[in-house]
Amino acid sequence: MVLVRACMCLLVLTMMVAGKPGNGYAGDIIADVLREKGVITKEDWIRIQAAREKEEAETQEKLKQEFPVKVGWGKKGFTVETLDGKWKTALQWRFQGRWTYPERSDPRDGAAFSDNPESTFELRRVRMKIGGHGYRPWIKYYFELDLQPTRDDDDDPASSSTRLLDWRITIERFSWLQLRVGQWKINYNRERVDSSGKQQFVERSIVNRLFTIDRQMGAMIYGHLFPGTMVDSWYFAGVFTGEGRAVSNDDDNMMWMGRFQWNFLGRDLKFSQSDVEYHEQPAASIAGGVYTTIGKCTRWSSSGCGNLSGFTSPSAASDGQFRVDGIVEEAAFKWRGFSFQHEFHWKQVKDSRIAEGAPGHRSNLFGSYTQVGYFFHDLLPVIPKPLETAFRYAFVDPNIAASGDFRQEFTGAFNWFFAGHRNKLTLDVSHLTLDQVVGNDLTEQRIRLQWDVSF
Repeated sequence: MVLVRACMCLLVLTMMVAGKPGNGYAGDIIADVLREKGVITKEDWIRIQAAREKEEAETQEKLKQEFPVKVGWGKKGFTVETLDGKWKTALQWRFQGRWTYPERSDPRDGAAFSDNPESTFELRRVRMKIGGHGYRPWIKYYFELDLQPTRDDDDDPASSSTRLLDWRITIERFSWLQLRVGQWKINYNRERVDSSGKQQFVERSIVNRLFTIDRQMGAMIYGHLFPGTMVDSWYFAGVFTGEGRAVSNDDDNMMWMGRFQWNFLGRDLKFSQSDVEYHEQPAASIAGGVYTTIGKCTRWSSSGCGNLSGFTSPSAASDGQFRVDGIVEEAAFKWRGFSFQHEFHWKQVKDSRIAEGAPGHRSNLFGSYTQVGYFFHDLLPVIPKPLETAFRYAFVDPNIAASGDFRQEFTGAFNWFFAGHRNKLTLDVSHLTLDQVVGNDLTEQRIRLQWDVSF
């Protein structure tokens, strides 16, 4: 009997340390059976398990030495990561195809409201995103390339060349004090910081063009204070060149920006539209932001420094010609498939070429939008779960001292989420208006269909 037991123990140990895939599992079964039959003692079984665990640990250590990285896929794309966790890179591709009729963009003047209709299919965004961390998990980096923006037939081909949109390094050692340097959509207002891939509608509201300060180069400190409490909040304070994307500063004037966000229900509300996460508990925030800058720009976009209608272009403006100041008030809320988002903007442009007090020296702009969305499946189970319905109202007054330029937007939308924001189909319909000094207001109806995929 002793000889039989010895032979069986030897057999189990041999199977468990032979180094072939599956032997550990087979050895576990045999060891358990032999123990149940009384062929081996509890002490023998413990020694067998210890031998197996030692062999597995040695194998894992050998694998780390021979191939110290692992490859995977997640919500941020394909990943390569070292086993010690110090280095990680994620690569993600994004495609946004869009059909529009009869206007590609928002009509802003009488000529745009009365021009010929256009039926257009375009690759609105084709992006490559690269991000991760290096040296330590809290030293993060991010790049984003726009590979092929669509252009008009009379545009220079360079307008559809590859563009570096974002590049930044973020130090997140402490949640309450973080540092970011580089170029990105600075954290002034929610609608612009919300990724175009996490929108509730096909495109941002008519407010965005006039009031965004978009991507800037500079540095910012920010932090998350008292998380999980009734004073849960974020702060942001930064200094930037004020010249927009990919343009170096040509004077010593800078853009200064600050934002404070209070998550008054004690739950953080991320920069993302639609309640695809389905918040079981309500989450809400109110926020305010301010900025001031002096330079040649009166407007900013992904293309960089630009000018508002009626203002001198950056190429013709003199150094420090314009002082631009802005304030935003903002609110957002999500709960059980319902989402709400609102902003009110004020902006002032002072032209130093025009004498103080003279017409045109100081121009004030107002604008606002409010949007809501809901997954009606909770109320009516017959409605498909991936379907969201949304509505938005927006207005802009490009110059409160002038008449005939007040515009409004009424947009309804349907979203079908195949895989959250990473794969969705959006259909929206808009009614757009422009006030007229004499006669009826100008109107335009627009329909857009868009498929947005990230992988």
